Amino acid sequence: MGFKQAPYIMLEGRAAEALDFYQRVLGGEVTLTHYRDLPMEGMGGDPDWIMHGQLETEGGVTIMAADGEQPRAAENPKVVVCLYGDDRDELERLFQGLSEGGSVELPFNEAPWGSWFGQLVDAFGVTWMIEGGGEQN
Repeated sequence: MGFKQAPYIMLEGRAAEALDFYQRVLGGEVTLTHYRDLPMEGMGGDPDWIMHGQLETEGGVTIMAADGEQPRAAENPKVVVCLYGDDRDELERLFQGLSEGGSVELPFNEAPWGSWFGQLVDAFGVTWMIEGGGEQN
């Protein structure tokens, strides 16, 4: 494979907490690099904050996160993370897990297109779409 894609979530002091939460829900392994681990002149950032964190799941999902000042674009995010698959029960479990401490925008229900779909905003302000588990038209 020539390239891959992964969401990179920018948080202010909550990256380690978010990646721990995602690991509990999705499984996988987290690696963390703190600002103090790679001091660079002029880098800034709280030494205890995460300069780069990454979750790699057995299913091939990668989520990256870091702490830092929120860019202006974060006030109006344009990216939504979508998890999709064939196993409705697994998708519902992921939906329930990710919604803990967050808010459900659309409950995980059968969709008009013959699949299952739900949307939520997690406790870290990240919007997730969960889709699949049914016949696709």
